[in-house]
Amino acid sequence: MVTKFQGTVKFFNETKGYGFIIHEESDKESFVHVNGLIHEIQADDRVEFELQEGRKGMNAVNVRRID
Repeated sequence: MVTKFQGTVKFFNETKGYGFIIHEESDKESFVHVNGLIHEIQADDRVEFELQEGRKGMNAVNVRRID
């Protein structure tokens, strides 16, 4: 079973293709790369995502905007 998380996009640089998401329940931050997006995102968007182990820690993947 895949665990889904919710959070808010803190920052996303479209030119460089990466940013960070703040987790709703813990205030942790997760790195997000453009390859992990389902929808385009921008700062302050509410999102749902999964976590996947990356080279430098946990990365947000399958990121989608929510209302």
